[in-house]
Amino acid sequence: MKSNLKKAGLLLTGIMVGGKLFAQTPDTTATNDYVKPFSGGGQLRTWSVGVHGGLLTPFTIFGSNGRQDFTNPMEQVGYGAYIKKQILPSFGLQADFLRGKVKSTDSQADGSGNSPYSQYVTDINYSVALSANITLANINWRHEKPFIQPYLTFGAGRMNYTPKVTPVGGQETKFKTTGNGSINELYIPLGLGLKFDLAPGVNLDMGYQVNFVNSDNFDGYNHGSTNDRFSYAHIGLEFALGSSKKPQMATHNPVSSMRTEYLWENAQTKSQLQQQIDAEKAKNDQLRNDLNTTNANLAKLTTDSDGDGVVDVNDKCPNTPAGTKVDGSGCPLAKPVIYVTEEDKKVVKDAIKNLEFDLGKSTIRDHSLPSLDRVAQLLVDKNFSLKLAGHTDNTGSKDLNMRLSKDRAESIKAYLVSKGANASRIEATGYGQNQPIATNKTAAGRQANRRVEFTLY
Repeated sequence: MKSNLKKAGLLLTGIMVGGKLFAQTPDTTATNDYVKPFSGGGQLRTWSVGVHGGLLTPFTIFGSNGRQDFTNPMEQVGYGAYIKKQILPSFGLQADFLRGKVKSTDSQADGSGNSPYSQYVTDINYSVALSANITLANINWRHEKPFIQPYLTFGAGRMNYTPKVTPVGGQETKFKTTGNGSINELYIPLGLGLKFDLAPGVNLDMGYQVNFVNSDNFDGYNHGSTNDRFSYAHIGLEFALGSSKKPQMATHNPVSSMRTEYLWENAQTKSQLQQQIDAEKAKNDQLRNDLNTTNANLAKLTTDSDGDGVVDVNDKCPNTPAGTKVDGSGCPLAKPVIYVTEEDKKVVKDAIKNLEFDLGKSTIRDHSLPSLDRVAQLLVDKNFSLKLAGHTDNTGSKDLNMRLSKDRAESIKAYLVSKGANASRIEATGYGQNQPIATNKTAAGRQANRRVEFTLY
């Protein structure tokens, strides 16, 4: 069993490596899947060949495996190939070839209640079949080229096989004692699988096939009333034949080509219409520019762009901020210097002293509001600027402390603005736990670090 799995693993690894090499060296001239609609099959690659390898076993997904002639399946390596002609995007005919071994142990009891055989091994010398391949989906409505194509296969063929049985306690013998021991028989293969596009014209093929033999001697033991069957799970590669510039019919998306054709046929008409539109726009733009130049020349005599009461032709200091007092030439008058007095500083210190928030929140407590009202009135009366810097101790995460310190500074700013202060003159910043003024190892130190600093200027 381990030997068979090792052989199968080596076989599948070789196939996958081969597919990887093909996928790494695609034909760059075949990247476009476009084919002119209704142009005939000559624009597509319709012939392909495939090779595959996998495991053969007497057990299948159909019927009761417990009623098979032998009860203990032993997986064996199989391999095969095929050549396919794609007739329609969803239908093709393929000639299949398969070889390998099928093995199982422990036969069912005969009429006397004994198990006559310890095992059987059937060599599939060759099997050939003609099968229909139905691609279930090669149109992808979301992408120009589909990546996965599920498929079904069914057909009929002829198989040459040599069954060998080993009686309990005896030597292995061929079931057919005449000639070379081989048997020719008809069989019906049914399969399903998925194909994955690795590169233009190269597909990874993963499939499962059940083969119904038209006799009950495939395992060398005529038992029961049903014919023998076996399954084959395989993986392989399919290669499209023909010019690499042509897409493969089985993976081609005709809807995408029809859309591309529609866009191309309308491109020239759209281009001509766009040229006419652009020419009219250019004429309109020229007329608009001429009108704007005339209006600009007239506006110079009456326009006061900065609204300071001095027209632009006489304004020696253009772009004066709104509300600025100016002289006759439009230049700002000297502003009186406003100083921060000790009384002003005391108002701010009182606000800091009385400032408290709800625990872990940015909600200002009511008893802190009267002090903040006096700060707001000071900002309104003297047009001071104020910087608010929020700080926390190191309790909790850094991100949480940073947000809390910022939210508290913003909460104070919002309250001052609601009392008439100029929002543009208030800066609110949060520093979290990054700028302590005392140790965080004591309750008193942490209390000192939980603060909002007011800087008046």
